[in-house]
Amino acid sequence: MRTQGYRVRTKALTLRLLPMMQTPLAVFVLLCSLLFPACLSQGGHAASGSQLVHNVYFTLRDDTDEARAALVADCYASLSRLPGIRFFSAGARDERIDGGANDRDFDVALLVVFEDRAAHARYVEDPAHKAFIEAHAPNWQVVRVFDSLAR
Repeated sequence: MRTQGYRVRTKALTLRLLPMMQTPLAVFVLLCSLLFPACLSQGGHAASGSQLVHNVYFTLRDDTDEARAALVADCYASLSRLPGIRFFSAGARDERIDGGANDRDFDVALLVVFEDRAAHARYVEDPAHKAFIEAHAPNWQVVRVFDSLAR
């Protein structure tokens, strides 16, 4: 069976996306992963080496709007200003987007772009990161983490 997909074009790149990557969030994350370093270099902030893109998807036990908003707020309060972060974003899944290929198996998404692997390693060991995990883990039903390199 052949998988249908969409093509995404930029000036220098054409990608064929599989159906699981057709969701707006997935396309956004993919494009950020690929294009963010180019934006940095155009702005005069070229990074040395490879940046690490850290995507985390939380499925919550208490998935009320209030619980989602509290987790997003604490993502920003606890994690967004840690050293080595080039880009930070957190938000609740958009309930209004319900296309057939849209992955709805999460409540909150976190996207962090680090300067490099070393910055990510420092982040993982940072006391603020560990405290964030300890504070919120009881409400996490599933946590999916995807790390990739961006050049």
